[in-house]
Amino acid sequence: MKIGLLFGTFNPVHNGHLVIAGYFSEFTDLNEVWIIVSPHNPLKSQPALLEDIHRLQLVQLAVGKRKKIKVSNIEFKLSRPSYTLNTLMHLKAKFPKNQFVLIIGEDNLETFDKWKDYKKILEGFEVYTYPRPDVAKTKFHKHSKVKLFKDVPLMNISATFIRKAIAQGKDVRYMMVPAVWKHILDKKFYQ
Repeated sequence: MKIGLLFGTFNPVHNGHLVIAGYFSEFTDLNEVWIIVSPHNPLKSQPALLEDIHRLQLVQLAVGKRKKIKVSNIEFKLSRPSYTLNTLMHLKAKFPKNQFVLIIGEDNLETFDKWKDYKKILEGFEVYTYPRPDVAKTKFHKHSKVKLFKDVPLMNISATFIRKAIAQGKDVRYMMVPAVWKHILDKKFYQ
């Protein structure tokens, strides 16, 4: 099977994330997309990061029982900080019959050379990218292992915006799956 891996803190997961996962699972050669909930991104600070287990639960609520989209907590079990190559190699060893593809936003190509062991990622794995606004072309745009999918529908919402809105008492229920919104309210997350 060919499996796309969509990494993130998903703090919280929103419809934009699901649109991306849904597109890659339905409109590309991928058999499935696994949403990898990351405990900590080494390139980001984490002052407002909800506990790992709560973010995982929100993603599980968002995905539900979709056949082609799965949720993984694999990085919770690996050493921290979590690095993409470590996770890719772990999954390759654990599931040797599967082919794994990294799914990232095009904006990540601008800093891809800052990723730990980025050359090894490109040696061993394909990278599928979705467009982002105002991204300068990089040397990675023409790399043989990098494929840009220009027709991915994108939503201009962010988890940061959602967290701030919730903290201000705003109703942002339409930016996420109803079960996620309800759970956030019930648990008083981000308030």
